Amino acid sequence: MHYLLIYELAPDYLERRGTYRDEHLDLAWKAHERGELVLGGAVQEPVDTAILLFQGDSPEAAERFAKEDPYVKNGLVLKWKVRPWMTVVGDGASSPVKPG
Repeated sequence: MHYLLIYELAPDYLERRGTYRDEHLDLAWKAHERGELVLGGAVQEPVDTAILLFQGDSPEAAERFAKEDPYVKNGLVLKWKVRPWMTVVGDGASSPVKPG
């Protein structure tokens, strides 16, 4: 199953992220190496949202990531939520559905 971790970013996110970026990226790459985090990044123009795609049997890895993330701990993320995402098309789809 896939899970989307969705961040609502603070208006001054770009100005403040430098202080915490290495720690955030270290956390993200370690989650990727464990097979939990598939992709992640900020939505552009405007940079007001970030989306991280997790995979697993439960939302636990995504929730744990948010709770440990220095961006969350230091107020660069105003709100976050985890949503299950039923993926049906693509090589990595958790529930592939083909026509016919």
